[in-house]
Amino acid sequence: MRIGLLTESGYPYASGESGLWCDRLVRGLAPHEFDVYALSRDARQESGARLPLPPNVREVRTASLWAPEDDGRGYGRRERRGFETAFRDLAAGICAEQPPTGPGAAGPGAAGPGAGEAAGAGGSGEAGDAAERFAAGLYGLAELARSRGGLRSALRSEAAVRVLESAGRAPGARRGLAAATVPDHLAFLDRLERALRPLSLDWYDEEGAGLGRADLCHAASAGAAALPGLLAKRFFGTPLLVTEYGVQLRAHYLAAAEAPLATPVRALLAAFHGRLAAEVYRRADLLTPGNAHARRWQERCGADRAKLRTVHPGMPADRFAEVGEDEESGDPATLSWIGRAEPAKDLIALLHAFADVRRRQPDARLRIIAAPPREPGAAGYLAHCRNLAEQLFPDEAAGRHAVGENPVSFEELGGPEAPTLEEAYASSAVVVLSSVVEGFPVSLVEAMFCARATVSTDVGAVVEVIGGTGLVVPPRNPKALADACLALLRDPERRHRLGAAARARALELFTVEQNLAAFRGIYLELLSRAPVCRRTARAVPFAHPAEAYLPGSWADQPVTAAAGTGDPDA
Repeated sequence: MRIGLLTESGYPYASGESGLWCDRLVRGLAPHEFDVYALSRDARQESGARLPLPPNVREVRTASLWAPEDDGRGYGRRERRGFETAFRDLAAGICAEQPPTGPGAAGPGAAGPGAGEAAGAGGSGEAGDAAERFAAGLYGLAELARSRGGLRSALRSEAAVRVLESAGRAPGARRGLAAATVPDHLAFLDRLERALRPLSLDWYDEEGAGLGRADLCHAASAGAAALPGLLAKRFFGTPLLVTEYGVQLRAHYLAAAEAPLATPVRALLAAFHGRLAAEVYRRADLLTPGNAHARRWQERCGADRAKLRTVHPGMPADRFAEVGEDEESGDPATLSWIGRAEPAKDLIALLHAFADVRRRQPDARLRIIAAPPREPGAAGYLAHCRNLAEQLFPDEAAGRHAVGENPVSFEELGGPEAPTLEEAYASSAVVVLSSVVEGFPVSLVEAMFCARATVSTDVGAVVEVIGGTGLVVPPRNPKALADACLALLRDPERRHRLGAAARARALELFTVEQNLAAFRGIYLELLSRAPVCRRTARAVPFAHPAEAYLPGSWADQPVTAAAGTGDPDA
């Protein structure tokens, strides 16, 4: 089977979030061939290192969503009319009032639980009409870009500004858009053109090149990465599988809220990404969220529950086997936090909680083991945490403790104190996660592989991952966090019992092997349900026997002389 793997700011770039799981997927499904179609977000990523590719990756095509690109083509009168018609539909869908999306979005005066389904699945009423117009405009622009090019110039033209301005002032438009200025419209159109750049790529060749030869498209997110998959499904009938281990729509909402943009621009961007996610969820043949948290977002945005199948991320368990089998390792008075230091991890609450722990159990220690900082603000946040620790534990700042007895230590993963992840987890009795925002908690799964008892805050997919094998407390509650840590520090038998249960759960649900087995079955299921009608000049119906899609060289096996003779001994 030939898979078109679609990524955005991920594989094969070494710095991408989806790089590791995509690499494991490609290597683990070696009998299948993969073509990688990668979108990059910035120059630093494009100029950085790439992961080494296995031999079953046949082709890699890349495109940027950041660099200015223009094919130099313009439109005549006929093409301009076609563009304005398609863009009018797209703008109407973006500007139309829509129900809030995301778990917990519905509230007093908000749309009810079924509103997201109407908005995303073409339901009746104005929400369904707006979704249909958005889809019609999106595919109209795709057809125009495929046949004529020139989409970049058209989206930045005066005509596009006029159409967007008219849509924002039409009856039923979102509140606040009527006040948008021309600079607001231009700022939004600049970002819209970058987001729609996959429509103009040369990945959709009818003669069998590019996505035209893929048996299946597998998108690593529901954002811009899924756009080529939508077009391959429309142009060639190629099945589309979308996997989300983080919620791309939520990431766009957070990024827009932090960006220095005018309110109308943020509203337009949020509306566009919401409509795009709903269209991806509606058209995909199957959605594989990585956890129940992502699944709830997809359902709220209109995803059909019949298309949803949770596939947990796969993580290598072998590296933690030695630690996990040694139940006696670890200092019984030590708590550890391991991860990337950033405000969402709420190390401030952890330090206040540990101050309470220290007052009630004076021999307790806290190790904060941070990965080397990658983001510009990470070092500053870590410095702020160090200053707070000096205020909360003045004896440490004054050096009054003996060497190795400081109650709080800040260490760097890979340094002399914590050279490897395995040693970092092995050194403690309890692993703590204090986050206020979390997707899939990778550090918790690693701690579970190591048979460590855990204390976590109830955010993201934490409860789903822990499943009763650890203690969970409300976020931003240092008192509850301290009480839970003390409960485990003072009860070694309970720690060992929870740690053993956690390891058994992790080995059952979160290994690379279970992840690969799930996708191996999904690939064959999708192909059996929706075989691709190839559009190559040499295409022959049923030219590939069904056995050709299974592991092994079935199609090339020689026919033996005894075949078909009826001889039972042959």
